[in-house]
Amino acid sequence: MICFVGCGWIGSDGMNGMKVYKLSIGAACALEWPSDRVVIQVLDDSTDPAVKDLVEIECQRWKGKGVNIKYEVRGNRKGYKAGALKEGLKHDYVQECEFIAMFDADFQPESDFLLRTVPFLVHNPDIALVQTRWKFVNSDECLLTRFQEMSLDYHFKFEQEAGSIVYSFFGFNGTAGVWRISAIDDAGGWKDRTTVEDMDLAVRTALKGWKFVYVGAVKVRSELPSTFKAYRFQQHRWSCGPANLFKKMLVEILESKVCISVPNKGGRITTTRTILLTDI
Repeated sequence: MICFVGCGWIGSDGMNGMKVYKLSIGAACALEWPSDRVVIQVLDDSTDPAVKDLVEIECQRWKGKGVNIKYEVRGNRKGYKAGALKEGLKHDYVQECEFIAMFDADFQPESDFLLRTVPFLVHNPDIALVQTRWKFVNSDECLLTRFQEMSLDYHFKFEQEAGSIVYSFFGFNGTAGVWRISAIDDAGGWKDRTTVEDMDLAVRTALKGWKFVYVGAVKVRSELPSTFKAYRFQQHRWSCGPANLFKKMLVEILESKVCISVPNKGGRITTTRTILLTDI
């Protein structure tokens, strides 16, 4: 059983949710996999009632076509993305699932995404995560998006792909990846103690001895921030989060017998145990 988690933090500002929600939900529902073995879970943490109504209507439309899709909302936004993911895993139907394919609200996978990623987990029980590459649909929109594309291409090609080839640890990008649910549980689940819940989970999972695989040939369509305001907000989160996580996990890392190299999005922090936290 595969549980696809469509991470729907869809808003009418910043993420341009009014345009992307149909594309993202449609791409999830078009994934090639036996219909009785997949659940499409849309986690909607948006605050705009109009957007919520549109997303729910879209989910009902696909449900009417026979797709096993669940529209989930919370009574509060505690923990933000990590909190939504944590709540999403608590539903009864998820207990029957073994893997979770995760996509943020503005990501659209190709229909063969599961066919090209899940086998790595099925045939390798020590692998916790299969991470894929992002493909930017608006990279030529302006100078800012072109700069971001170059920076992220370096991250994927020289940090994640190289790390995977030499069996070194690399971080989860927060989206466009497939997780083994038992590995998430083994690491203690999602935590909202920092703004980089993806890196937090990845480091804890690696310290438990799990392995990751990067598949650069599989690309998932997404959008880059095209305004300086949105870009600055993203970079602030990516820069401050790793430092905060480092402070919280320093003792745990030093006490661990596992030495890892952790690449994930810009600025570097190193320790005596060869821990490398990077943020773009």
